[in-house]
Amino acid sequence: MSIRGVHISVKDLTHRYNSKCPLTFEKVNIEAEPGEALIIIGRSGCGKSTLLHIIAGLLATTSGTLLLNNEVVKKPSSRWVMMFQAPHLFPWLNVEQNVGIGLKFAGWPKKEAQARVAEAIGLVHMEEFAKQNAQNLSGGQQQRVALARSLVMEPELLLLDEPFSALDAFTRTALQKDVRSIAKELGINIVMVTHDIDEAVLMADRALVMAGSPGKIMHDIRIDLEDPRDREDPAVQSMRANLMQMFHDASHVPSDDDPSDEVAADGDMSTLHSV
Repeated sequence: MSIRGVHISVKDLTHRYNSKCPLTFEKVNIEAEPGEALIIIGRSGCGKSTLLHIIAGLLATTSGTLLLNNEVVKKPSSRWVMMFQAPHLFPWLNVEQNVGIGLKFAGWPKKEAQARVAEAIGLVHMEEFAKQNAQNLSGGQQQRVALARSLVMEPELLLLDEPFSALDAFTRTALQKDVRSIAKELGINIVMVTHDIDEAVLMADRALVMAGSPGKIMHDIRIDLEDPRDREDPAVQSMRANLMQMFHDASHVPSDDDPSDEVAADGDMSTLHSV
């Protein structure tokens, strides 16, 4: 595969679902160079997943601009693809068929599609499971297949909506390292949302702390650590502590949150401290 990333430009982006709803987030500004990995961390209700869906072209903006390589994002595209918390595979199809489904719908010639599928499966280390049905795979293996299905389209940008949150700690750590490694190998961008501070430190070039209601980017921190990253490394632990403090400070900035948001926020903080 020969892929390059994309320049991301988000300027004064504001969103509300309708005129009767409060603002989801307000005047968000983000710039990212081709190949950068951005991880957005924040508690429930700050608008981070909505922001991700707008970048993917799944939701419209209320105001502001969103450009990918100077192109206004108006709809979904195979150039920017999203992975969700659930892999959404076809359980009756095998791994090769699931990975190649997009190429089939796009009318790719059979031999070219087979070669591309094999390459994508190799990237996620699922070669020995290529003929197995998706329903017979573990949760982590299914997410690897979903990743291969995303990569087979040669996207410039991979959007991740907490796809590892339901996995056990060992599988989650392995996928975090592999996704970052693959993205760097291919030169593509990552934009990911998470509650997990460790995940941000292990995967990000920059971590964006989002907080408030409406949500705002409170901190933009460069994660300047060597690869591969190990959570037991003192440098990783130091960065984690710094990022945790920034997240804690940002989460306690006075806002217009209602009491129900505070309950969700408390749940998020307990998750953060447990990882």
